[in-house]
Amino acid sequence: MKLNELSPAPGSVRDVKRIGRGHGSGNGKTAGKGHKGQNARSGGGVRPGFEGGQMPLQRRIPKRGFNNIFAKEYAIVNVSSLDVFKDDTVVDAELLIAAGIIKKELDGVKILGKGDLTKKLTVKAAKFSESAKEKIEKAGGKAEVM
Repeated sequence: MKLNELSPAPGSVRDVKRIGRGHGSGNGKTAGKGHKGQNARSGGGVRPGFEGGQMPLQRRIPKRGFNNIFAKEYAIVNVSSLDVFKDDTVVDAELLIAAGIIKKELDGVKILGKGDLTKKLTVKAAKFSESAKEKIEKAGGKAEVM
């Protein structure tokens, strides 16, 4: 294949609509803008969200609370969910996703201490709760912070 042989997929490219080119074009006279009014003028139209002078929606609705844009969102896994793995397994985010325990890693994985763990596992995660770390080490495993 050569550069001069490249062409777009059939039907994907349309001809440009040529407005204001006489009556025969089907878009003559007012060029598809109708008669007069703000939108018919050159440079006419209104900004997004403008409601003709009525108090716009984004100003009518009250402001509430605070949204921390720097907050980290962790994928949460309880210790009881880790019991499905075999002994001496290295459990990390990829393995948890593959096992279907979490859908996405987000900003990291946090292990919480709900439930019991009977297997000896090496768990690699971004954060651990104190009780989770305790339960993993009590079962003979290791809790590694990544």
